[in-house]
Amino acid sequence: MYLIEASGWLANADKHPSPNYNQRPNSADISLLVIHNISLPAGHFGGAHVHDLFTNCLDCSAHNSFADLQGLTVSAHLFIERDGKINQFVSFNDRAWHAGVSRFEGRDNCNDFSIGIELEGSDDIPYTDEQYRELIAVTQSLQSYYPAILAARIVGHCDIAPGRKTDPGSAFDWTYYKNALG
Repeated sequence: MYLIEASGWLANADKHPSPNYNQRPNSADISLLVIHNISLPAGHFGGAHVHDLFTNCLDCSAHNSFADLQGLTVSAHLFIERDGKINQFVSFNDRAWHAGVSRFEGRDNCNDFSIGIELEGSDDIPYTDEQYRELIAVTQSLQSYYPAILAARIVGHCDIAPGRKTDPGSAFDWTYYKNALG
């Protein structure tokens, strides 16, 4: 498990503060963990494009698929790279902009009460052992620090935005991940 500082930052993460966040309506209401995937360009791993997207520094002319990202302001709390490196963009105490239009158990605006973790990947490419190892350790730390994040409240982006989002996709091994959490 990892130390979560009172400021909401994970002690062992590389910190890249994003401007794409705001205050939560109630920071004591953190009760949902949302797992996502991202790669820029799609299916390509490595490089700084995801970091640049989350910090509003992405050169949208760098790849033809980036045109749709022009002016987009998004973020996640964490981004776990293929080698397991953990990057944090927003304090857990603040609302990252990862879920978009979303709903969980009859409640809209999941960004208000969730933590978003992006895995470097795509729906149909298996995630790495290093990513699972770090995701499991981070999840256990989050569950310890935020006890309302129960196993049933750990979901994919696809679960809170069905029909709009598909991540983390069929390549994500939910059974392995949930069993490892204990």
